Amino acid sequence: MENQLLNHLAAETPQVTAPSISSSAMFAELSIGNWTARKLDRKATKETTAANGASDDAGAFHKKLIASPTLDAVQKHIAHTRTNIHYHLTMPWSDLGVRLLPTSMFPEYYGLLTEAENKYFALVNEFVQEYGWAQAQAQARLGNLFSSDDYPSVEIVASKFRFRHAQTPIPEVGDFRLNIGHEAQEELRKQYATHYANQYQSAMGDVWERTYKALSNMSAKLDYSGKDDKKIFRDTLVDNVRDMLGLLSKFNITGDQRMENMRVRLEDAMLGVSPDALRDDDTFRAETKSKVDAILNNMKW
Repeated sequence: MENQLLNHLAAETPQVTAPSISSSAMFAELSIGNWTARKLDRKATKETTAANGASDDAGAFHKKLIASPTLDAVQKHIAHTRTNIHYHLTMPWSDLGVRLLPTSMFPEYYGLLTEAENKYFALVNEFVQEYGWAQAQAQARLGNLFSSDDYPSVEIVASKFRFRHAQTPIPEVGDFRLNIGHEAQEELRKQYATHYANQYQSAMGDVWERTYKALSNMSAKLDYSGKDDKKIFRDTLVDNVRDMLGLLSKFNITGDQRMENMRVRLEDAMLGVSPDALRDDDTFRAETKSKVDAILNNMKW
């Protein structure tokens, strides 16, 4: 389905130029690092595989050096920041991790990322403060697996945590300040324009796919007629679709009419829709599913 979405979108979306993107979006990068507190124990690995009659490459034993709820919280916060802020509010752009951020979403993105950064370093500072105590507790927890050599100094551990983000302008196709010949510059411009068009199609394909998944999930959860075959769903079923409704508007950075038409249809389909209304009213639920299915059918090919 993903490849079909991308292929269809590539065929349907009009070619765009770099200025149209550079005036309505920017590049966004995020880099978060942390100390994993895990280490491969070669001796334990060898003993484990030998005891089970397995070859040396059958597995690996990694020690969890420290049992720390605070460090666990740091790692969960990193996952939340990447998934629910950075990935959710941006679109894919390059294989190197750079993503596309619509200008209209910058205030929300920057505000949420700043809050996430503050919380991240608060958690990190808390962990650094308890590191010595947690290291002392590790000897009793790990028994013969404990080795003091596995534990860096608190300064080294602290240096492994980082939270960096940057938002930069998108250069236009003609912006090549290179000391090369005219023909070479023209070739670079052509390559850059092609690259822009291809990356844009991929970014829009990501939005299309996310919308399709949210609507498909809603359609499946609403597919019942009464109490006998009732399906359980959470309030987030509606929240996720409404969220995509907002993103469709902000992610449409080139004013693509097809995407705008779908947004308008989806907005109409979600008028008056609430989780309780869908649960309590069989007729309303069937009507909502019918509207959602019509939008899904328009996305199929």
